[in-house]
Amino acid sequence: MSILKASFFCFALAALVSCGNAENKTSETGDSVSTAATDNAANGKIEFAESAFDFGQVAEGQIVEHTYAFTNTGTSPVILSRVSASCGCTTPSYTQTPILPGKTGEIKVSFDSNGQVGKQQKIVTVVSNAENGVTTIQLKGEVLTK
Repeated sequence: MSILKASFFCFALAALVSCGNAENKTSETGDSVSTAATDNAANGKIEFAESAFDFGQVAEGQIVEHTYAFTNTGTSPVILSRVSASCGCTTPSYTQTPILPGKTGEIKVSFDSNGQVGKQQKIVTVVSNAENGVTTIQLKGEVLTK
């Protein structure tokens, strides 16, 4: 079912992006006027202060939390549409409002190490309307047996 949702999301995203490719309209004076959708399409950009966090070693059962800060270095607002983790032991929460140019947002990741003994690398996928529409952040470390 999640493959179906992902396929639908990609189709919907492609449809939205293609809508921004409308031809420029010409005014009565012959000047070329571009549409707002064309001017603003994918001009936001996400830049993370850090894209990977190493939590070192923790005892099994501990919960590791880390907040990843990012800045919109583009010229249009960035909207995070989906933030998902590579497994159920990792839970992300994120800024729900549009991030204006020059402003910051955050993604808080919580990792439950219960039953996760050994080296760990958890990937969180961030989907947005930014130029870099799909980006990833990582949480890694080692969980020691109790």
